[in-house]
Amino acid sequence: MSHEAQEIHEPETPHLDFQGTTPYEDYVKADVLTHLQHTLSDDPGEMVFLVTTQVMELWFTCVVHEWETAAKALREDDVPVAIAALKRSVRELEALNASWKPLGQLTPAQFNAYRGALGEGSGFQSAMYRRMEFLLGEKSASMLVPHRGAPRVHAELEKALHEPSLYDEVLRLLARRGHAIPESVLRRDVSRRYEPSEDVERAWAAIYSGDESDELARLGEALTDVAELVWRWRNDHLVATRRAMGAKPGTGGSAGVAWLEKRARKNVFPELWTARSYV
Repeated sequence: MSHEAQEIHEPETPHLDFQGTTPYEDYVKADVLTHLQHTLSDDPGEMVFLVTTQVMELWFTCVVHEWETAAKALREDDVPVAIAALKRSVRELEALNASWKPLGQLTPAQFNAYRGALGEGSGFQSAMYRRMEFLLGEKSASMLVPHRGAPRVHAELEKALHEPSLYDEVLRLLARRGHAIPESVLRRDVSRRYEPSEDVERAWAAIYSGDESDELARLGEALTDVAELVWRWRNDHLVATRRAMGAKPGTGGSAGVAWLEKRARKNVFPELWTARSYV
């Protein structure tokens, strides 16, 4: 084979010489991300706890983006865009839930080795997770209190508190499509926790009794996929906590397992579950 032929078949050398940082670094900010880990104990297990928690925060951010995209699309009667965003969030929730695996096998001794580094820190103080909960209709003004010392975060949460949740937008869409959603639901105080309605249950039962390919039925299934994975997230959190610390009080003054058990019993988008009994 000639020298010229060899040159033709050799793989191209990637561009290695840049004036400043690499385009990859400029876009991803990997150097920033990989230098945000500052452990506070000498225990080698603290690093995976810290990194996993930071990864969870990034997934929270991504899921909030998807649900806000879906809510906006529903306001504009664009159900396909809303369903696409919800389906993306399902894949993201699956990845989020998988984040429990590095922590799910912690023994009490392993967790106690660096638990003191958390001080008063607790997952319920996560502002981005709180925005997720608000979008699901789990509103609570008291949950803004821990963030009073962070003006930007507090303002974002206060805005989210007073905006319709994702499910509020779904029910408003159903009303515009002719379903009998009561005014008490449509005009409710959206800063308060959503409470189930028998009328909404009947609306979903009617949708599910019709054409399964109808876009409202497909929207319902996309929401149910989201709700199932949120339930699994809560249960995985409960199991991991129970395994690591039993029934002891949680960090930050929370009730620990007792708090998580209460959360795990609640269904997201409740009428989507109860309506199935009447189809």
